[in-house]
Amino acid sequence: MSAELKITLVRSAIGQSEKMKGRLLGMGLTKREKTVTLQDTPEIRGMIAKVAHLVRVEE
Repeated sequence: MSAELKITLVRSAIGQSEKMKGRLLGMGLTKREKTVTLQDTPEIRGMIAKVAHLVRVEE
């Protein structure tokens, strides 16, 4: 079983670029304080790195 990450959107995507909004949507984060659980993959880690100032990650 691979590790999972718990990702919470802590800041709004308002005013962010369309690319950043797309990354958040790709992870299933649509509203502030929404939390999703995703598999720990290099693709997800890359998306998190690009929007790190908007999300909180728990392992």
